[in-house]
Amino acid sequence: MLSSRNAIAFLDAYPVTNGHTLVVPRRHVPSIYELAATEQSELWETVSKTRTFLMERFKVDSLNIGVNDGIAAGRTIDHAHVHVIPRRLGDVPDPRGGIRWIVPNKAKYWP
Repeated sequence: MLSSRNAIAFLDAYPVTNGHTLVVPRRHVPSIYELAATEQSELWETVSKTRTFLMERFKVDSLNIGVNDGIAAGRTIDHAHVHVIPRRLGDVPDPRGGIRWIVPNKAKYWP
């Protein structure tokens, strides 16, 4: 898909939605915060380019972009990566709260 000197983007093997992409640093580290500043910058540049690509290619309305930074946060692969998940109007009954739903009883804060 997309790549640079320090990062690569590819479709997730277990996608949440059509077009779900992972952006991964080429250097193996468990957390993106173990990358040098230049590597982090390039990783986020690749996320930005991936976002643009997905918006155009998959005609999506929005995206969720997130990092599971550590086991308690849900990381299951011991290699840093960023999820770029395309979203479409109507793909769930009520999308409000987005990633807040990782803790369901705290997600809905609106009346």
